[in-house]
Amino acid sequence: MYYVDFDNLGFKVSRFGMGCMRLPMIEGHTDDSQVDEKAAIDMIRYAIDHGVNYIDTAYPYHGGRSEVIVGKALKKGYRDKTMVATKLPIWLAKKYEDFEKLLDEQLSRLKVDYIDFYLLHALDEKRWHRVRELGVLDFLEKTVQKGKIRYPGFSFHDELPVFKDILDSYDWRMCQIQLNILDEHYQAGVEGLKYAGSKGIPVVIMEPLKGGKLAQNLSQEIIDIWNDFPIKRSPVEWAFRWLYNFPEVTTILSGVSTMEQLKENIKIFENAKPNVMTPEELALVKRVQEYYKGKIKVDCTGCNYCMPCPSNVAIPDIFSMYNNASIFDDFKTYKKRYEEFIKKGKDGSQCVECGNCESVCPQHLPIIEKIKEAHRALT
Repeated sequence: MYYVDFDNLGFKVSRFGMGCMRLPMIEGHTDDSQVDEKAAIDMIRYAIDHGVNYIDTAYPYHGGRSEVIVGKALKKGYRDKTMVATKLPIWLAKKYEDFEKLLDEQLSRLKVDYIDFYLLHALDEKRWHRVRELGVLDFLEKTVQKGKIRYPGFSFHDELPVFKDILDSYDWRMCQIQLNILDEHYQAGVEGLKYAGSKGIPVVIMEPLKGGKLAQNLSQEIIDIWNDFPIKRSPVEWAFRWLYNFPEVTTILSGVSTMEQLKENIKIFENAKPNVMTPEELALVKRVQEYYKGKIKVDCTGCNYCMPCPSNVAIPDIFSMYNNASIFDDFKTYKKRYEEFIKKGKDGSQCVECGNCESVCPQHLPIIEKIKEAHRALT
């Protein structure tokens, strides 16, 4: 396992971190909370035994079961071998006192005296302003002093300017962002990664395989592009390699569901040094990015300027579904998801062509036309 310094905090962390959001399920079950506990514990301990010293979980993962299972896996001396990260479910906090109440519940679930990395979960602009007004930064300071957490951080889902504002507002010890070869300019993106790096703030990466979409059910065209290179690597290894090439990246999380996936990832990270990609390798990744980009149906950036729609049409979400269905050749999955929008009256058929959305769209998209197109494709 390859290790890097965690900023100037005096310890090293594994370049690969095990995410505990997609633990193995009991066969035949689709309920997210029905985790195969023994298999999950065996995987967590296998990861730690093979050099992984960053384990990531969160309050809502697997219906609350993930923290409990991680806590069981950390028995028998495993707690002392790894750093544990979990996240404060800020949407459940209605008043200041709720912060500590939730933290204490998480400490109890994990059966630990303290949490190494405690993140404000899924910060966006609205949540950031609300919890800041509730005094969450004061809570973090006092909780560090009490020894209940060691290093405060946050995970992020919003636009780059919001990320920079949050990053500049507190002495964060780390942050977690979504980044992969398709999300280079999405949310915080590479620019956000480099901005955090310039401030000496370690960055942990989530969704490196975009929820598995960069690893499973790949089109033959994508496979052919990856294989059109003298050095043969799996699409998974290429995706990880592109990320660990950035010196600003500290740890890359991967939510593994099988022991086979875990072993593959550990092997990939045996020598995960930064600055290893050649110009030819970067050009290969660019070809893959361009192929995916060419399958995008609507150049929507998800800025939400078009929302709320007077007719309740979920415009950015519909475009996102349409794009993903096309990019990953998976209309079956997204048609199923779109049925929920139809049931809730948020689908494209609700459009009355008022034009409000088009008048404010920064990208000047023909939204009315594209909503109809997306509706046809998803039904």
